[in-house]
Amino acid sequence: MCVNESELNHPWYYNLKYSLVGVIFGIVFIKAEIISWFRIQEMFRLQSFHMYGVIGTAVVVGAISVFLIKKLKIKTIHGEDITFTDKKFNKGQIYGGLIFGLGWAMTGACPGPLFAQVGSGAIVILVVILSATAGTWVYGKFRDQLPH
Repeated sequence: MCVNESELNHPWYYNLKYSLVGVIFGIVFIKAEIISWFRIQEMFRLQSFHMYGVIGTAVVVGAISVFLIKKLKIKTIHGEDITFTDKKFNKGQIYGGLIFGLGWAMTGACPGPLFAQVGSGAIVILVVILSATAGTWVYGKFRDQLPH
């Protein structure tokens, strides 16, 4: 299913570096108030530019990164090619985006900072994590029967 999946096999401890990056990422989220339920509600109520600035900055950094990867033909640290495949647009993306946004607005939690929220003491977010996992499982189970 994944087009860009690595062909290399690594030992389990090889992925510990990703845990370290995740912890640092979580600390940045907390310090930048990205995990704040109040900041997220301000965004959805159009009361503050803070979250729009963070999201906009992430989009610009991502666009520049993709441009540089393509232009300079950058490879992974293991020498594998990085490829980008075009995706077809379909109306399911609109429905999915609406459901995603509704869940984000209702819970005050985007998937990115969920674990940072739990780490900062918002244990109730475990319900959101379980719900997101269940939703992903349901989608995977019925993916073939859904219109794509």
